[in-house]
Amino acid sequence: MENSISQSPTQAPRGSLSLFDSTLVWPAMIDSVRKLHPRTQLRSPVMFVVYIGSIITTLLWFQALAGQGEAPAGFILATAVWLWFTVLFANFAEALAEGRSKAQAASLRSLRQTVTAKKLANPKHGAPWQACKSDELRKGMFFLVEAGDVIPVDGEVVDGVASVDESAITGESAPVIRESGGDFCAVTGGTRVLSDWLVVRVSANPGETFLDRMIGMVEGAARKKTPNEIALEILLVALTIVFLVVTVTLLPFSIFAVQAQGSGQAVTITALVALLVCLIPTTIGGLLSAIGVAGMSRMLQANVIATSGRAVEAAGDVDVLLLDKTGTITFGNRQAAAFLPAPGVTEEELADVAQLASLADETPEGRSIVVLAKNRFNIRERAMEAMGAVFVPFTAQTRMSGVDLGERQIRKGAASAIRRHIESMGAAWPGDVERSVDEASRRGSTPLVVADGARVMGVVELKDVVKGGIRERFAELRRMGVKTVMVTGDNKLTAAAIAAEAGVDDFIAEATPEEKLALIRRYQAEGKLVAMTGDGTNDAPALAQADVAVAMNSGTQAAKEAGNMVDLDSNPTKLLEIVEIGKQMLMTRGALTTFSISNDIAKYFAIVPAMFVATYPSLDALNVMGLASPASAIMSAVIFNALIIVFLIPLALRGVRYRAIGAAALLRRNMLVYGLGGLLLPFAGIKLIDLALAAFNLT
Repeated sequence: MENSISQSPTQAPRGSLSLFDSTLVWPAMIDSVRKLHPRTQLRSPVMFVVYIGSIITTLLWFQALAGQGEAPAGFILATAVWLWFTVLFANFAEALAEGRSKAQAASLRSLRQTVTAKKLANPKHGAPWQACKSDELRKGMFFLVEAGDVIPVDGEVVDGVASVDESAITGESAPVIRESGGDFCAVTGGTRVLSDWLVVRVSANPGETFLDRMIGMVEGAARKKTPNEIALEILLVALTIVFLVVTVTLLPFSIFAVQAQGSGQAVTITALVALLVCLIPTTIGGLLSAIGVAGMSRMLQANVIATSGRAVEAAGDVDVLLLDKTGTITFGNRQAAAFLPAPGVTEEELADVAQLASLADETPEGRSIVVLAKNRFNIRERAMEAMGAVFVPFTAQTRMSGVDLGERQIRKGAASAIRRHIESMGAAWPGDVERSVDEASRRGSTPLVVADGARVMGVVELKDVVKGGIRERFAELRRMGVKTVMVTGDNKLTAAAIAAEAGVDDFIAEATPEEKLALIRRYQAEGKLVAMTGDGTNDAPALAQADVAVAMNSGTQAAKEAGNMVDLDSNPTKLLEIVEIGKQMLMTRGALTTFSISNDIAKYFAIVPAMFVATYPSLDALNVMGLASPASAIMSAVIFNALIIVFLIPLALRGVRYRAIGAAALLRRNMLVYGLGGLLLPFAGIKLIDLALAAFNLT
C-alpha cells in the first residue's frame, strides 16, 4: 500500500487552533498588507473611502515636507499613519478569519493521497482484480477494498458489509458500518476499512470527490456575499455618501466664514478626512467580511460543511424546521419499557419467557428486553446449552423469532403474527391481550406479544425514546419564532404521541417523499424559509427544495449533492445547532452595526468643535470631554477609531453569545448593550487617549 493514511484521527474540519494562534497571526499580518491592493479594497466601499483618505493624507504630508503644508507635517503624518492602521486592522480581521478556513483546507488536503486500488472488471467479491493508482479510477468503475485498505475514492457499496474508520474525515474515532443498499452505502475516499470487505462503484471522477468539494467549501477567500450582507453594505454605503456630502460642504462653508469674519483659520483637508473616516461606519465596515467568514468557520468547528456563506445566513433566518422523527427527535432504536402480562401471568413470568426468546436476538430491541428483565427481576446467567436451546431467527414471512427448548416453543413477534401462531395451534386469542396491544399503540409504542407454546404470556412494550433535552431545545426555537414540524412515516397515533412528548409545534404522519416536497413548497409560498435534514435518496427532492438542506455524510450521494450543507458527524439533531450558529452570525452583525453607528456621536463631539473652534470660539462649549487641544481632539478620535476595530476582532470571530429570544427582544437588548455601549465607550476611550497624548506631549 502506497502512502497509507495514519490510523490516528485527523480532526481537520473542527478548527482546533486558538483565536490568535501564531500560525494564523503571522500569515494574517502579511495578508493584511497584500490586501492593500485597490481591487481588493474596492470590495468594501466603506473601507475604500478610508483607503482613499489614507492616500490623500499621505500626499498632504509629502506636500508639508516640501514647505507647502496646510498643517504641521507631524500632525498630518500621525493622521495618515493611523488611517493606514485602520485599513490594515480591517484587512487583518478578514485575513485572520480566512486563515482559519485555509488552515482547515490545508489539513484536508493532507488527506488527499494516491493509494493503490484494486480495480474490478466484474463487480463481485472473489473476482480477479488489477492494481492501479487511485487517480486512474473513473466514475462508474468498480474496486475492491478489504480489511486494512484505504478507500481510494468516493463510491457507493454494491456488495458486502464492513466497518469503516472515518475519523480522518469526521474526527470521530468510533467506526461506522457501510453496506450495500439503503442509506448507508456511501463511502468516502481517504477512509480506512477495518474489517471484512466491500465492492464499491466509483461515484466521482478525480477532482470531483467529496474531499475536493470540502476543500473548496472551506476556502473562506472564495466566500460569496449573502443577501443580508449585501443589504447591510448598501446601508453602510448610503451612510458613507451622506457623511461624505456633509464633510465636503464643510470646506467652502469654513472658507466663507473666515472671509466674512476677516479672522480665523479655515478647516484643513486633513481634519476633514479625519472627520469623514470617524463618522462613516468604519467599525462594522472593517469587520463585516470577517463576521461572514467566521460564521462559516463556526460551522466547520461544529463539523458541518456549508457550501457557501449564503447557506449559513439562511440558517439564521429559518422560520420552519422539518425534522425526521427517528434518530433526530428519538434515539431511533426502540427500547423495552414495560412488561404487560396476560391474565393469570405474573410480570416476572412474562419477563422470564421474553428474555428466553430474546437471548439470541442481536437487534437493539432484543437486547433491551434482555436488559430490562435483568434489571427488573435479576434474571441472568442461563445455561442455554444445557437446556438444548435451538434459536429461531426472525423472518419476514413469519414475523416472529424465539427459541425451542425441546418440545417447548417460545415465540415473540407482532400481535398479528403471534395471533396466527396461537390460532394455528387451536388456542383462543385472549381479549385482554388485544386491549394491551391497542393501549400500547395509542401511547406511540410498539407492542410485541410473547407466547409460550399455545399460551399467550403478555405484551412487551417497546418505546421509541425521545432524546433528553429535545423538548427544551424546541421551546428555545419557539421563543425565537421558529416553527418545528416532525415528519415521520409512522401512523398518526404513534406520531401524535411522540410529537406531544417531544413538544414539536406540528407533525406529519405517514409522510411520503412527495408530501415532504409539497409541504416545503407550501411553507415557501407563504414567504417562509425552510430547513430540513435527510440522508436517503428519497430525501433528495425535498433537500434540493429546502432553503437550508443538511445532508448526512453517512447518507447517499444523491442526498449530499442535493443539500447545501453536509454534517460530517451524521447527527440529525445537528440541524438545531446549525440554526443557532446562523442566528448567532446575524446577531453578531446586528450588534456590531448598532455599536458602530452609536459611537459616531462621541466622535462628533470630539472632532467638530476642534475643527471650527478657531473660527467660532463659542463652539468650545461643545468640548464636553475637555480635550487638551484641537489637534489632540482630532488625533484621539482617529486613534480610537482604529483601535476599536482591533478590540472587536475577537467578538467578530467568536460571535456574540447566543440567546434564544425573539426579534423584538433581541433588538431591545442590542440597543441597550451595544447601542448604549457604543455611545458611552468612545467618550471614555477618546478622553484616555487625549490624556496620554498630552502627557507625552505628542500633539
